[in-house]
Order: sequence, then structure tokens, then C-alpha cells
Amino acid sequence: MEEQQQQRVVTQFFVFLYCKCLWRGFKFVVRKFTGRCELQRLCYNHKPGARRTHKIESSLRYSRNELLQSALSVHPDKVEKTIDDIMVLKKINPDTNPQLGISLQASLFQIAGYRNLVAEVEKLRREPYDCENLQHEDMLMKLWKELRADTPLTGRISKQWCEIGFQGSDPKTDFRGMGLLGLHNLLYFAEHDKATALQVLHDSLQPKHNEMSKSEWEQKSIDKAIGYSFAIVGINITELTYSLMVSGALKTHLYNVAPEMPNLMHFQQTFCYLMQEFHRFWVEEDPSDIMEFNRVRSKFHRRILRQLKNPDMALCPHFSASDLHLVNL
Repeated sequence: MEEQQQQRVVTQFFVFLYCKCLWRGFKFVVRKFTGRCELQRLCYNHKPGARRTHKIESSLRYSRNELLQSALSVHPDKVEKTIDDIMVLKKINPDTNPQLGISLQASLFQIAGYRNLVAEVEKLRREPYDCENLQHEDMLMKLWKELRADTPLTGRISKQWCEIGFQGSDPKTDFRGMGLLGLHNLLYFAEHDKATALQVLHDSLQPKHNEMSKSEWEQKSIDKAIGYSFAIVGINITELTYSLMVSGALKTHLYNVAPEMPNLMHFQQTFCYLMQEFHRFWVEEDPSDIMEFNRVRSKFHRRILRQLKNPDMALCPHFSASDLHLVNL
């Protein structure tokens, strides 16, 4: 045991030595040999997207220079000024290296955009649904009309809400975990990918097996469907999308689909994709009942995380209603 601890200490020492001395010496030699600093090599040797922006983000974060470190938190309005300062610091002539400024600007905008998007999403998540707020109520009514256009709602408090997958007569209680973010995502799905949203809703209400006739199934209560509750799952997938974002896992996808600053629309499109993919995954897993939801969700989450480890992965590169699929760029 003591020998293993000694080996571990020696290993950690050499890792520290490599990071602090050898790696910096190696970068110095490479710069002398190529005539380019690390940022130049990253910008010139990698195509636009997550692969390049991830490497630039890492280079800036572990730099010993305060200017380079601060570039990660710069306001979008000051990105151009920051790049000019970096050019001066690195003694790079912008006239003979125009591509560096363009590439670095795109990556810094992506980094700043992601940071701002996390803040915007967090603000929506923290805002509780307020039935006294007309804007909140209007959004909820729109959601009903998009999903049940031919069925008038008999009242604001009604068991009809269970028809689109809420748990009780008043949907506001279901938004507690994700706040307004859950409602925003559900409404975006219903408005911008309506055909898919209606299909997923329809499928979620069907019995698991064709062992009943249509008339027998229609006599059953909606909450006894062997599918799942559409709205509740939507709020749950909102939480999954949110967790991917705050953990940084979603950077791969967003850096590959947003040429500059990712925004709320990109987040909502990602949610739509994950809703459709989770529905397919649920059918493939063929769970015995809704009690298996957490198991299926965890397995789905792990699959998405594995896919996002590929730096060239984009979950939905060109969002198209009812035509979402995983691709490699």
C-alpha cells in the first residue's frame, strides 16, 4: 500500500512538471519553429465549431496572462477590443494575419453567447408560474389551443388539462421544478414543430399493446394510459436539456450549430429534438409501465452524453419541423 502511494506521488510530480515546465517549453519551441503562437495554430489548424472553440477556451483558461484569461468573460460588445489587445500582446500584425481575428472573434462570441444563454435559461427556470400574470396565462392558453384546437377548454381549472399530460386540474403546480422554462419549451414545440408535437401527444395516450379495441381504450381514463404524460415528460426533458447546458456538455452541440452567439432559440430547438428522440427511445426500450420512466430517462441521458463527447457532433444542425435526426458534421 505504501509503495503504491509513493508511485502515485511520483506520478503526480511528473505530471505537474510536464504541465508547468515541459509543456510550456514545448510551446515555446513550436512557436519558434512555426512562427505562430498557440492561438494562431488553433485558429488555422481547426475548422470552425466545437473542436476549435473548445481548444481556444482551454488555452485561454490555462494561460498565465490575465488578459488572455479575462477574454473568457468579456462582454460581447468588447470582443473586438479584446482581440486587438491580444494581437498587440502576441505581436501579431492583423494586416498579415486577418483570418486570426475573424476566427478568434467567432469563438469568443460563441463562448460569450453560451455564458449569456446559461444566464437567460436560469432566469426563466427561476421564474415561477403566476396565474395572476396575464402573459403567463396567455402562454398556457396558447399551449392548449395548439394541442387541442378542436376542443374548447371548459374552464381554467379543469380535468381537461390531463388530456395533454398535466397531472391535475391546474397546470401551474406542474411547473414548480422548471418554472416558466418548462412552459416556454412546451409552447415552442407545439408552435414550431406542431406536427411532431401532435404525433408525440397522440402516441403518448395510446395503450402499450393492441390488446384493446378502440372503443375499450376510449372508455379508460387518460391517466391510466400505458404511455406517458406528454406535458410532464416535456417538463422533465426540459430539466434534462437544462442539466446538459449548465454542465457544459451542450457546448459541443451549440458551438457546432451556432456560427457565433447561441441563443434561446437554439436551446428550444435542442429541446424539441430531445423530446422527439426520447419518444423514439421510449418506444424502443418498451418499458412495462410508467414506473420505469426514471430508468429509461437515465439511459437516454447517458446516450446523449456519449454522443456529445464527439467534438464534431451536432444534435440538430438544421432544425426542420418533423425532420430531426442525429448527424455527424
